[in-house]
Amino acid sequence: MSIDTTQIKQKALELGFHQVGIAAVDQGVTEPQYLQAWLALGYQADMAWMANPKRQDIKLVMPDVRSLICVAINYYTPHQRPQEAKYAKISRYGWGRDYHKVLHKKLKLFSTWLEAQAEGIKARYYADTGPVQDKVWAQQAGIGWIAKNGNVITRKYGSWVFLGEVLTNLSLIPDQPHTEHCGTCTRCLDACPTDAIAQPFIVDANRCIAYHTIENRSEELPDAVAAQLHGWVAGCDICQDVCPWNQRFAKETDVVEFQPYPWNISPTLAELAEISDAEWDKRFPASALRRIKPEMLRRNAKANLQGAAIMSTSQQ
Repeated sequence: MSIDTTQIKQKALELGFHQVGIAAVDQGVTEPQYLQAWLALGYQADMAWMANPKRQDIKLVMPDVRSLICVAINYYTPHQRPQEAKYAKISRYGWGRDYHKVLHKKLKLFSTWLEAQAEGIKARYYADTGPVQDKVWAQQAGIGWIAKNGNVITRKYGSWVFLGEVLTNLSLIPDQPHTEHCGTCTRCLDACPTDAIAQPFIVDANRCIAYHTIENRSEELPDAVAAQLHGWVAGCDICQDVCPWNQRFAKETDVVEFQPYPWNISPTLAELAEISDAEWDKRFPASALRRIKPEMLRRNAKANLQGAAIMSTSQQ
């Protein structure tokens, strides 16, 4: 049971993925120890699924896996948010169509094609939807490197990429793991208003604006975070916006679905603070932002407005 690695990569590019690389399971990935240390520090906050044992052993996900075909797709568009304080900020990843839907469609086609190449070939795909350390495997497959802000940076597109992978029982020729190229730069650490990057390459979700605006289900946000939201209501791109690799290599995607819905670029905090459940449902169709329930979006917007009011009072 063999198939040409070059043919596999060519098919991935034909399906619209912008980068593809291969990692061998027996290469000896050492990241589980870093994940264990991160978990031991409690940096996962309430994301209990991060402790799933399958994340630390890919063979618990697919017992006969031998290779991972890792892919990346560029989602950057050149639109810019208005700078006035009255506007809410939404992370670029959520501006357009839900990336899960876009990647899953392509990954399904890719996996079906792969399994059809010979009898006995197995393929299982993921795109931020299963217990797979996608960033670790992307680095192992030569897609990019895990940066000081925890994102994967690629030489071609910066960190404005979505990651996916196909697990297969095929033994494929692996690519060289990517080397790290952050150097002495600390712009992401310096720019984070909540000091969520506890140290280079280690992010503490308890202090991360993206975590709190997307994952935190509490009625109120922690005071230390609420006071430093800087307009963010859905995710946070600060550490990506200041990254020199992004400033130099970002290029517009050719994926039409990632073009932003106009209302996602410049909503106001006031309108989101009062958005109804019905309007939320209408406004975010087929959107990754549906993970942020309407009560959470209202909470995030109100926290920004309250923080701005407190700031204004303290300056008087």
